[in-house]
Amino acid sequence: QVQLVESGGGLVQPGESLRLSCAASGSGFSSYAMGWYRQAPGKQRELVATISSGGMTSYTDSVKGRFTISRDNAKNTVYLQMNSLKPEDTAVYSCHAGYYRGSLFQYDYWGQGTQVTVSS
Repeated sequence: QVQLVESGGGLVQPGESLRLSCAASGSGFSSYAMGWYRQAPGKQRELVATISSGGMTSYTDSVKGRFTISRDNAKNTVYLQMNSLKPEDTAVYSCHAGYYRGSLFQYDYWGQGTQVTVSS
């Protein structure tokens, strides 16, 4: 069992930065593929960034060059550094942990989410 707790959200002005953290409890953190999703009001949930257990990263096009996902397995934590924030980045950001056996999805866990609001 893994519990995920996000932190670091808040209200910022356009162009500013935030760093989200997702702390995982339980064992086996390094074996999980981790990701950040976001959901804006009235919109579908969107995959923002992922980092594999081996450290490979991927990003949705709208955040490439602005957001960076990273993980610290010693601290059981995954981060999302968000720079040059835009009003369209406003959403609830949720942390996700997925366990795969090879390429086969096995199970996953979700955090509760943290609100990010970008507004002047």
